[in-house]
Amino acid sequence: MTPNPSPRTKLSPVRHLGDGPFEKGENIWVVDPGGGRRPAEFVGQAESNDWFGGPPTVIVVFPDDGSSAIVELDRVLPRK
Repeated sequence: MTPNPSPRTKLSPVRHLGDGPFEKGENIWVVDPGGGRRPAEFVGQAESNDWFGGPPTVIVVFPDDGSSAIVELDRVLPRK
């Protein structure tokens, strides 16, 4: 009797922090639940969703009051 081959692990591609739809410092809009837009600056991708699941998130800074937030990527639009 031959042993069963060990199951193969599916590998995910490695993401680098610089990989993403925006560049650090890029001006963006953050869309609120009501559809309004708030100007912000893109800081980087938040990596917590890789560990805990959930939608992709990004870190932004709001220049109007200097606050920061982690928001879902679906709520971010380029501002040109």
